[in-house]
Amino acid sequence: MSFETLRLDGVSRSFGGHEALAGLDLTIKRGEFIALLGPSGCGKSTALNCLAGLLPLTRGSIWQDGARLDVLPPERRGFGMVFQNYALFPHLSVRKNIAFGLQMRRVPRAEIRRRVDEALRLVHLEEHAGKLPGQLSGGQQQRVAIARAVVLEPALVLMDEPLSNLDAKLRLEMRTEIRRLHQSLGLTTVYVTHDQEEALSLADRLVVLRAGRVQQIGTPEQLHTEPANWHVADFMGYRNLLPLRAGPRDGTGIVVEFEGHRLTGTPVGDPAPGDEVIAGIRPEDLRIGPAGGPGVPAGSPGVAAGGPEVAAGSPEVPVGGAGVPATVEVVEYQGREVAVEARTDGGVALNLRTTDRPAIGDRITVSVEPRRLLVFPAGGAT
Repeated sequence: MSFETLRLDGVSRSFGGHEALAGLDLTIKRGEFIALLGPSGCGKSTALNCLAGLLPLTRGSIWQDGARLDVLPPERRGFGMVFQNYALFPHLSVRKNIAFGLQMRRVPRAEIRRRVDEALRLVHLEEHAGKLPGQLSGGQQQRVAIARAVVLEPALVLMDEPLSNLDAKLRLEMRTEIRRLHQSLGLTTVYVTHDQEEALSLADRLVVLRAGRVQQIGTPEQLHTEPANWHVADFMGYRNLLPLRAGPRDGTGIVVEFEGHRLTGTPVGDPAPGDEVIAGIRPEDLRIGPAGGPGVPAGSPGVAAGGPEVAAGSPEVPVGGAGVPATVEVVEYQGREVAVEARTDGGVALNLRTTDRPAIGDRITVSVEPRRLLVFPAGGAT
Protein backbone atom coordinates (compact mmCIF):
# COMPACT_ATOMS: atom_id res chain seq x y z
CA MET A 1 0.00 0.00 0.00
CA SER A 2 1.64 3.20 -1.19
CA PHE A 3 1.23 6.72 0.16
CA GLU A 4 2.06 10.28 -0.80
CA THR A 5 3.08 11.58 2.63
CA LEU A 6 3.73 10.11 6.05
CA ARG A 7 3.47 12.70 8.81
CA LEU A 8 4.71 12.54 12.39
CA ASP A 9 3.04 15.19 14.55
CA GLY A 10 4.65 15.81 17.94
CA VAL A 11 5.61 12.16 18.34
CA SER A 12 6.89 11.60 21.90
CA ARG A 13 7.80 8.60 23.98
CA SER A 14 8.66 8.47 27.69
CA PHE A 15 10.04 5.65 29.82
CA GLY A 16 9.42 5.94 33.55
CA GLY A 17 9.24 9.72 33.42
CA HIS A 18 12.28 10.05 31.15
CA GLU A 19 11.45 11.56 27.77
CA ALA A 20 13.38 9.48 25.22
CA LEU A 21 11.76 11.27 22.28
CA ALA A 22 10.19 14.72 22.53
CA GLY A 23 7.88 16.32 19.98
CA LEU A 24 9.21 14.90 16.71
CA ASP A 25 7.60 16.65 13.73
CA LEU A 26 8.52 15.20 10.37
CA THR A 27 6.84 14.81 6.98
CA ILE A 28 8.19 12.05 4.73
CA LYS A 29 7.34 12.08 1.03
CA ARG A 30 6.95 8.95 -1.06
CA GLY A 31 10.31 7.83 -2.45
CA GLU A 32 12.43 9.73 0.10
CA PHE A 33 15.37 8.28 1.96
CA ILE A 34 15.39 9.73 5.49
CA ALA A 35 18.24 9.10 7.92
CA LEU A 36 17.78 9.52 11.68
CA LEU A 37 21.24 10.43 12.93
CA GLY A 38 22.71 10.91 16.38
CA PRO A 39 24.73 9.34 19.20
CA SER A 40 23.60 6.41 21.31
CA GLY A 41 20.60 7.29 23.45
CA CYS A 42 19.52 10.27 21.32
CA GLY A 43 16.08 8.79 20.50
CA LYS A 44 16.58 7.66 16.91
CA SER A 45 15.73 3.97 17.49
CA THR A 46 12.83 5.02 19.72
CA ALA A 47 11.48 7.10 16.83
CA LEU A 48 11.82 4.15 14.45
CA ASN A 49 10.06 1.77 16.86
CA CYS A 50 7.22 4.26 17.35
CA LEU A 51 6.85 4.46 13.59
CA ALA A 52 6.88 0.67 13.29
CA GLY A 53 4.27 0.28 16.02
CA LEU A 54 6.62 -1.60 18.34
CA LEU A 55 6.31 1.20 20.92
CA PRO A 56 3.08 3.08 21.70
CA LEU A 57 3.26 6.87 21.66
CA THR A 58 3.16 8.83 24.88
CA ARG A 59 1.96 11.87 22.93
CA GLY A 60 1.48 12.86 19.31
CA SER A 61 0.16 11.06 16.24
CA ILE A 62 1.29 9.47 12.96
CA TRP A 63 -0.65 9.98 9.73
CA GLN A 64 -0.41 8.20 6.38
CA ASP A 65 -1.99 10.61 3.95
CA GLY A 66 -5.31 11.34 5.71
CA ALA A 67 -5.49 8.17 7.81
CA ARG A 68 -4.23 7.95 11.37
CA LEU A 69 -1.63 5.21 11.64
CA ASP A 70 -0.46 5.11 15.25
CA VAL A 71 -3.72 3.46 16.37
CA LEU A 72 -2.98 0.41 14.18
CA PRO A 73 -0.95 -2.63 15.30
CA PRO A 74 2.42 -3.22 13.57
CA GLU A 75 1.12 -5.93 11.23
CA ARG A 76 -1.52 -3.62 9.80
CA ARG A 77 0.85 -0.76 8.97
CA GLY A 78 2.32 -2.51 5.95
CA PHE A 79 5.94 -1.62 6.73
CA GLY A 80 9.06 -3.72 6.24
CA MET A 81 11.80 -3.71 8.86
CA VAL A 82 15.49 -4.58 8.76
CA PHE A 83 17.05 -5.11 12.19
CA GLN A 84 20.61 -4.58 13.37
CA ASN A 85 21.04 -8.27 14.23
CA TYR A 86 19.33 -9.53 11.02
CA ALA A 87 16.70 -11.53 13.03
CA LEU A 88 16.73 -14.44 10.59
CA PHE A 89 15.24 -17.84 11.41
CA PRO A 90 18.33 -20.06 11.78
CA HIS A 91 16.47 -23.29 10.92
CA LEU A 92 14.97 -21.96 7.67
CA SER A 93 16.71 -21.68 4.33
CA VAL A 94 17.36 -18.33 2.69
CA ARG A 95 14.35 -18.87 0.40
CA LYS A 96 12.05 -19.78 3.28
CA ASN A 97 13.25 -16.82 5.37
CA ILE A 98 12.38 -14.46 2.54
CA ALA A 99 9.03 -16.16 1.91
CA PHE A 100 7.96 -16.20 5.56
CA GLY A 101 6.15 -12.85 5.60
CA LEU A 102 4.31 -13.62 2.39
CA GLN A 103 3.16 -16.95 3.80
CA MET A 104 1.84 -15.21 6.91
CA ARG A 105 -0.17 -12.94 4.62
CA ARG A 106 -1.50 -16.01 2.77
CA VAL A 107 -0.21 -14.90 -0.59
CA PRO A 108 -0.82 -17.57 -3.28
CA ARG A 109 2.03 -20.06 -3.65
CA ALA A 110 2.87 -19.15 -7.26
CA GLU A 111 3.02 -15.46 -6.35
CA ILE A 112 5.30 -16.23 -3.41
CA ARG A 113 7.71 -18.10 -5.67
CA ARG A 114 7.73 -15.29 -8.23
CA ARG A 115 8.35 -12.56 -5.65
CA VAL A 116 11.00 -14.53 -3.74
CA ASP A 117 12.86 -15.30 -6.99
CA GLU A 118 12.81 -11.60 -7.83
CA ALA A 119 14.03 -10.65 -4.35
CA LEU A 120 16.87 -13.18 -4.54
CA ARG A 121 17.90 -11.72 -7.89
CA LEU A 122 17.83 -8.17 -6.55
CA VAL A 123 20.20 -8.99 -3.69
CA HIS A 124 22.37 -11.35 -5.77
CA LEU A 125 21.71 -14.46 -3.67
CA GLU A 126 20.22 -16.82 -6.26
CA GLU A 127 23.00 -19.37 -5.73
CA HIS A 128 22.50 -19.34 -1.94
CA ALA A 129 18.73 -19.84 -1.86
CA GLY A 130 18.96 -23.29 -0.27
CA LYS A 131 21.52 -22.44 2.42
CA LEU A 132 20.84 -21.81 6.09
CA PRO A 133 21.74 -18.37 7.55
CA GLY A 134 24.63 -19.89 9.53
CA GLN A 135 26.28 -20.87 6.24
CA LEU A 136 26.36 -17.27 5.02
CA SER A 137 28.70 -14.36 5.66
CA GLY A 138 27.51 -11.33 7.61
CA GLY A 139 26.99 -9.34 4.43
CA GLN A 140 24.99 -12.16 2.85
CA GLN A 141 22.81 -12.47 5.96
CA GLN A 142 22.11 -8.74 5.80
CA ARG A 143 21.08 -9.13 2.15
CA VAL A 144 18.62 -11.83 3.20
CA ALA A 145 17.16 -9.50 5.85
CA ILE A 146 16.77 -6.74 3.27
CA ALA A 147 15.19 -9.13 0.75
CA ARG A 148 12.74 -10.34 3.40
CA ALA A 149 11.68 -6.74 4.00
CA VAL A 150 11.34 -5.61 0.37
CA VAL A 151 9.61 -8.80 -0.86
CA LEU A 152 6.50 -7.61 1.00
CA GLU A 153 6.41 -4.56 -1.31
CA PRO A 154 5.98 -2.34 1.76
CA ALA A 155 4.86 1.27 1.79
CA LEU A 156 7.88 2.06 3.97
CA VAL A 157 11.11 0.25 4.80
CA LEU A 158 12.55 0.84 8.28
CA MET A 159 16.23 0.05 8.86
CA ASP A 160 17.74 0.09 12.36
CA GLU A 161 21.55 0.39 12.08
CA PRO A 162 21.65 -2.49 9.60
CA LEU A 163 25.37 -2.22 8.83
CA SER A 164 26.81 -1.84 12.32
CA ASN A 165 27.81 -5.51 12.61
CA LEU A 166 29.74 -5.58 9.33
CA ASP A 167 33.40 -4.87 8.70
CA ALA A 168 34.47 -1.65 6.94
CA LYS A 169 34.67 -3.14 3.42
CA LEU A 170 31.27 -4.81 3.68
CA ARG A 171 29.70 -1.64 5.07
CA LEU A 172 30.79 0.26 1.98
CA GLU A 173 29.47 -2.47 -0.33
CA MET A 174 26.14 -2.71 1.49
CA ARG A 175 25.71 1.07 1.50
CA THR A 176 25.84 0.97 -2.27
CA GLU A 177 23.42 -1.97 -2.39
CA ILE A 178 20.91 -0.30 -0.08
CA ARG A 179 20.93 2.91 -2.13
CA ARG A 180 20.64 0.92 -5.37
CA LEU A 181 17.64 -1.04 -4.08
CA HIS A 182 16.01 2.12 -2.75
CA GLN A 183 16.26 3.78 -6.14
CA SER A 184 15.49 0.79 -8.37
CA LEU A 185 12.43 -0.28 -6.37
CA GLY A 186 11.18 3.23 -5.67
CA LEU A 187 11.21 2.56 -1.93
CA THR A 188 10.51 5.00 0.86
CA THR A 189 13.11 4.40 3.55
CA VAL A 190 13.74 5.54 7.12
CA TYR A 191 17.23 4.59 8.22
CA VAL A 192 18.75 4.83 11.72
CA THR A 193 22.50 5.30 12.08
CA HIS A 194 25.13 6.91 14.31
CA ASP A 195 27.57 7.13 11.38
CA GLN A 196 27.50 10.58 9.76
CA GLU A 197 29.40 9.40 6.67
CA GLU A 198 26.84 6.63 6.16
CA ALA A 199 23.96 9.09 6.56
CA LEU A 200 25.49 11.65 4.19
CA SER A 201 26.08 9.06 1.47
CA LEU A 202 22.63 7.45 1.65
CA ALA A 203 19.99 9.97 2.64
CA ASP A 204 17.99 12.61 0.80
CA ARG A 205 17.36 14.32 4.15
CA LEU A 206 18.86 13.88 7.61
CA VAL A 207 17.22 14.31 11.00
CA VAL A 208 19.84 14.97 13.69
CA LEU A 209 18.67 14.11 17.21
CA ARG A 210 20.19 14.85 20.61
CA ALA A 211 18.70 13.84 23.96
CA GLY A 212 15.41 13.00 22.26
CA ARG A 213 15.02 16.35 20.51
CA VAL A 214 15.46 17.34 16.89
CA GLN A 215 18.47 19.59 16.37
CA GLN A 216 18.22 20.03 12.60
CA ILE A 217 16.47 18.58 9.54
CA GLY A 218 17.95 19.15 6.11
CA THR A 219 19.75 17.79 3.08
CA PRO A 220 23.24 16.33 3.48
CA GLU A 221 24.73 19.48 1.96
CA GLN A 222 22.79 21.76 4.31
CA LEU A 223 23.89 19.90 7.42
CA HIS A 224 27.45 19.52 6.17
CA THR A 225 27.95 23.22 5.40
CA GLU A 226 25.38 24.97 7.63
CA PRO A 227 25.03 23.10 10.95
CA ALA A 228 22.39 24.75 13.14
CA ASN A 229 24.39 24.48 16.37
CA TRP A 230 27.66 23.12 17.66
CA HIS A 231 26.13 19.76 18.59
CA VAL A 232 25.18 19.21 14.94
CA ALA A 233 28.61 20.48 13.87
CA ASP A 234 30.25 17.99 16.23
CA PHE A 235 28.33 15.17 14.58
CA MET A 236 28.99 16.44 11.05
CA GLY A 237 32.77 16.37 11.23
CA TYR A 238 33.76 19.64 12.92
CA ARG A 239 36.32 17.92 15.12
CA ASN A 240 37.88 21.18 16.30
CA LEU A 241 35.42 22.73 18.76
CA LEU A 242 37.06 25.49 20.75
CA PRO A 243 35.38 27.11 23.78
CA LEU A 244 36.09 30.84 23.41
CA ARG A 245 34.49 34.20 24.10
CA ALA A 246 32.91 36.36 21.42
CA GLY A 247 34.51 39.67 20.58
CA PRO A 248 33.21 42.52 18.44
CA ARG A 249 31.49 42.17 15.10
CA ASP A 250 33.70 42.63 12.06
CA GLY A 251 31.37 43.45 9.17
CA THR A 252 29.36 40.28 8.61
CA GLY A 253 31.83 38.26 10.72
CA ILE A 254 32.61 38.02 14.40
CA VAL A 255 35.98 38.21 16.13
CA VAL A 256 37.14 35.64 18.67
CA GLU A 257 40.49 35.50 20.41
CA PHE A 258 42.46 32.25 20.58
CA GLU A 259 45.75 32.15 22.46
CA GLY A 260 46.42 35.82 21.82
CA HIS A 261 45.47 35.67 18.14
CA ARG A 262 42.39 37.35 16.70
CA LEU A 263 40.33 35.08 14.44
CA THR A 264 37.42 36.28 12.36
CA GLY A 265 34.65 33.73 11.94
CA THR A 266 31.12 33.38 10.63
CA PRO A 267 28.47 33.65 13.36
CA VAL A 268 25.72 31.03 13.59
CA GLY A 269 22.79 32.39 15.52
CA ASP A 270 23.39 35.73 17.20
CA PRO A 271 26.25 35.56 19.70
CA ALA A 272 26.90 38.95 21.31
CA PRO A 273 30.27 40.40 22.36
CA GLY A 274 31.31 38.82 25.64
CA ASP A 275 29.17 35.68 25.17
CA GLU A 276 30.67 32.25 25.62
CA VAL A 277 30.89 30.61 22.19
CA ILE A 278 32.13 27.44 20.49
CA ALA A 279 34.31 27.95 17.43
CA GLY A 280 34.01 25.00 15.03
CA ILE A 281 36.51 24.12 12.29
CA ARG A 282 36.75 21.05 10.09
CA PRO A 283 40.17 19.35 10.01
CA GLU A 284 40.39 19.82 6.23
CA ASP A 285 39.74 23.57 6.56
CA LEU A 286 42.74 24.32 8.77
CA ARG A 287 45.65 25.69 6.76
CA ILE A 288 49.18 24.82 7.78
CA GLY A 289 52.46 26.58 7.18
CA PRO A 290 56.03 26.46 8.47
CA ALA A 291 56.77 27.94 11.86
CA GLY A 292 56.90 31.71 11.55
CA GLY A 293 55.42 31.62 8.04
CA PRO A 294 51.90 32.27 6.76
CA GLY A 295 49.29 29.56 6.86
CA VAL A 296 48.74 27.97 3.45
CA PRO A 297 46.00 25.69 2.19
CA ALA A 298 46.57 22.03 2.84
CA GLY A 299 47.83 20.50 -0.38
CA SER A 300 47.43 23.24 -3.00
CA PRO A 301 47.70 27.05 -3.11
CA GLY A 302 44.44 28.92 -2.72
CA VAL A 303 42.35 25.85 -2.03
CA ALA A 304 41.26 24.51 1.35
CA ALA A 305 41.33 20.70 1.21
CA GLY A 306 37.83 19.43 0.61
CA GLY A 307 36.47 22.95 0.01
CA PRO A 308 35.85 25.35 -2.88
CA GLU A 309 38.48 27.65 -4.32
CA VAL A 310 39.26 30.79 -2.40
CA ALA A 311 37.87 33.86 -4.10
CA ALA A 312 40.41 36.29 -5.55
CA GLY A 313 41.40 38.88 -2.99
CA SER A 314 40.21 36.86 0.02
CA PRO A 315 42.60 36.92 3.00
CA GLU A 316 45.14 34.13 2.96
CA VAL A 317 45.82 34.38 6.68
CA PRO A 318 42.73 35.35 8.69
CA VAL A 319 44.54 34.45 11.90
CA GLY A 320 46.56 37.42 13.18
CA GLY A 321 50.24 37.63 12.39
CA ALA A 322 51.82 34.44 11.13
CA GLY A 323 49.13 32.12 12.42
CA VAL A 324 48.83 30.08 15.60
CA PRO A 325 52.06 28.16 16.30
CA ALA A 326 51.74 24.46 17.09
CA THR A 327 53.79 21.29 17.30
CA VAL A 328 52.91 18.14 15.35
CA GLU A 329 52.29 15.25 17.77
CA VAL A 330 50.50 12.58 15.71
CA VAL A 331 50.58 11.76 11.98
CA GLU A 332 48.24 9.07 10.60
CA TYR A 333 48.68 7.89 7.02
CA GLN A 334 45.30 7.76 5.22
CA GLY A 335 46.23 7.32 1.59
CA ARG A 336 46.38 10.58 -0.36
CA GLU A 337 46.01 12.56 2.86
CA VAL A 338 47.35 12.35 6.37
CA ALA A 339 45.47 13.10 9.57
CA VAL A 340 47.52 15.28 11.87
CA GLU A 341 47.11 16.20 15.51
CA ALA A 342 49.06 19.29 16.47
CA ARG A 343 49.18 20.92 19.90
CA THR A 344 49.30 24.67 20.30
CA ASP A 345 51.65 26.38 22.71
CA GLY A 346 48.63 26.84 24.98
CA GLY A 347 48.05 23.07 25.09
CA VAL A 348 45.03 22.83 22.75
CA ALA A 349 44.96 19.83 20.38
CA LEU A 350 43.96 20.66 16.78
CA ASN A 351 43.00 18.04 14.19
CA LEU A 352 44.04 18.63 10.57
CA ARG A 353 43.88 16.79 7.27
CA THR A 354 46.50 17.60 4.67
CA THR A 355 48.24 16.27 1.56
CA ASP A 356 51.53 17.52 3.04
CA ARG A 357 53.67 15.11 5.03
CA PRO A 358 54.68 16.80 8.28
CA ALA A 359 56.77 14.82 10.74
CA ILE A 360 56.20 14.35 14.46
CA GLY A 361 57.88 17.22 16.28
CA ASP A 362 57.65 19.69 13.38
CA ARG A 363 56.79 23.26 14.30
CA ILE A 364 53.99 24.64 12.11
CA THR A 365 51.53 27.51 12.04
CA VAL A 366 47.78 27.01 11.71
CA SER A 367 45.21 29.41 10.24
CA VAL A 368 41.68 29.35 8.83
CA GLU A 369 39.51 31.43 6.50
CA PRO A 370 36.68 33.37 8.16
CA ARG A 371 34.01 31.51 6.21
CA ARG A 372 35.46 28.18 7.36
CA LEU A 373 35.32 29.05 11.07
CA LEU A 374 31.78 28.88 12.45
CA VAL A 375 31.05 30.59 15.76
CA PHE A 376 28.13 29.07 17.71
CA PRO A 377 26.49 30.13 20.98
CA ALA A 378 27.89 27.86 23.70
CA GLY A 379 24.39 26.58 24.61
CA GLY A 380 23.15 25.99 21.13
CA ALA A 381 21.01 22.85 21.51
CA THR A 382 17.23 22.82 21.33
